[in-house]
Amino acid sequence: MSIEALRGRIPDYAKDIRLNLGSLANETTLNDQQKYGCFLASALATGNGHVIRAINEEVADKMSPEAIEAAKSAAAIMGMNNVYYRFLHLTKEPTYKTLPAKLRMNILGNPGVDKADFELWSLAVSAINGCGMCIDAHEAVVRKAGMTSEMVQTAVRIASVVAAAGAVIDGEDALS
Repeated sequence: MSIEALRGRIPDYAKDIRLNLGSLANETTLNDQQKYGCFLASALATGNGHVIRAINEEVADKMSPEAIEAAKSAAAIMGMNNVYYRFLHLTKEPTYKTLPAKLRMNILGNPGVDKADFELWSLAVSAINGCGMCIDAHEAVVRKAGMTSEMVQTAVRIASVVAAAGAVIDGEDALS
């Protein structure tokens, strides 16, 4: 399955999602590694098997094996960090912010690809997972690395549309 096949699974009531998937697949604001890494990391963040398989197939010949692993790593580490740091942000008890996280996060130091690309993928996943603290941190890193606001917006647009596709397909599966 590919993004085009995934688009075929999106029902008419979600036509905007289907159209946005197509236009974002052709987006040129990001280079291919950045764009397809956002697609893959976002797909993994949805947890929807159909979306994950379709996008994994799409990126297989568009990204290096190292970049694919790094995008998967971004989704994995943000799956952990977004929960932890969202808790720190939302709790009223200030003590937790003074405690060390005691969570391994070695991939952040050496992701195996350009650090800014990894941070962009982490930002996309953080947007899906709703961690404002992580969004702010990753956005600052990618902007410092020279990415434009349009590049950041494109990454988040990809994340939002991929997340919506996952939700629509989950809903359709539940109704069938």
